[in-house]
Amino acid sequence: MLTHLIEEQQRPTENTSPSDYSSLLNTGSYITSQANCDRLTECLDLAYNKIMKIKRFTLIAVIIAGILLPGCSIPLALQNPLSPSSAPALSEDVLSQLVSLTNNADPGPTKDYYWSNGAANINEEAMPTSGNVAFEFDSAGRSSTADASLTYQMFAGSAGSRQGSPLDPPFWPHNLQVAIYYSMTGKTYNGYVWNRSHSVADSLAGKQSYISAANFTAGTRPQNVGADQNGGMRAAEEIVENFWKSNPNSNTIVWYQTTPIYDGSEKIPRGSIVDILSSDNSINTEIVVINDAEGWTIDYSTGAVSQR
Repeated sequence: MLTHLIEEQQRPTENTSPSDYSSLLNTGSYITSQANCDRLTECLDLAYNKIMKIKRFTLIAVIIAGILLPGCSIPLALQNPLSPSSAPALSEDVLSQLVSLTNNADPGPTKDYYWSNGAANINEEAMPTSGNVAFEFDSAGRSSTADASLTYQMFAGSAGSRQGSPLDPPFWPHNLQVAIYYSMTGKTYNGYVWNRSHSVADSLAGKQSYISAANFTAGTRPQNVGADQNGGMRAAEEIVENFWKSNPNSNTIVWYQTTPIYDGSEKIPRGSIVDILSSDNSINTEIVVINDAEGWTIDYSTGAVSQR
């Protein structure tokens, strides 16, 4: 199929609304030259920039069937159209790894319910302003991306005690008391399997971490703190905590983003991706956290657990 030509007089501007982009495609003629390819690329670039500004997850219908004539290419930023404005593009490899690990109640390569996954993937321009947070639900009502632009003052203000009471996540399962044996430490945890797990921790955002249930997911105990109290989500949180401890009163901003990862329509995440980037670039990392428990099978649609 062919992509229609964008006529010269119909070139988009910064004031063009997203709903208008599809009308910019003229059905009367087709791309026949590199100049026309360039005009299409310009339109796509502006469309993408508009998406970035209004934080939408949808792909604008400016590409017909997604197949262009030879010589025309989609701008790189549009090659993953499902990415929200500030959230990282979900790697199918990460999702498949999480599904494989959680199906087997595996604590992952570190045995501490997380692994490092290279550099952070954050669009800092789309993050909240310094000292603020933003939490979202997805279209299914599940907790989605949690964004925070962290400061030392937020960290210092939360020191000493919890700044609130954890909220029930949108989908909070029946909670059982279990025994989880940790292969990493040789120790056994005895207690409730499910925690109300912060996406952005109390220790990092203080009272702001309690303003929305969208900042909470149902996380297993090891998802929350790992096998040794320093893994799972704690592994990501401690990176920032240790930075502030080493840099008191710093004016650095730390952009912190947690994206719960669901398999299809399941209500309980298989894990989370935590991206952390500091404005001085001394922190630039991505952590993948695993939401399972050794020795237990989890139904991620209901949260039901049973011993393996």
